[in-house]
Amino acid sequence: MTETVKSASHEAPVADQERREFHAYVWGLGLALLLTVAAFALVSKTLPLSHVLLLGIIGALGLLQMAVHFRCFLHIGFRRQREDLLLILFSTLLLIIMVGGTIWIMASLAVRMAP
Repeated sequence: MTETVKSASHEAPVADQERREFHAYVWGLGLALLLTVAAFALVSKTLPLSHVLLLGIIGALGLLQMAVHFRCFLHIGFRRQREDLLLILFSTLLLIIMVGGTIWIMASLAVRMAP
C-alpha cells in the first residue's frame, strides 16, 4: 500500500512539471510568431521611418525573439549555472565568426567585381 501512495504522490509533481513545460512551449510559440509577424509587417508596410530606425527596431525584435527562444524553448534562464552561459557564449562566437566571414567574403567579391 505504501508503494501506491508513493507512486501517486510522485506522479503529481511530474504532471505539474509537464503542464508548465507545455505552457512555456505554447507561450514561446505565440511570442515567436508575434515577433516574426511584427518584423515582416514593419518591412512590408510603407511607414515614414528612416532606414536606420527601421533596422534598429527589427534588430530589437530579433533580440527579443532570441530571448524568447532561450527562455521558452531551451529553458535557459538568468538563474542557471555556468554551463548555460558557456553554451550561449560559444554559440555567439560561432555566429560572429559566420556572419563576419560572410560579410568579409561578400565585401571582397564586391571589390573584385567592380568595374
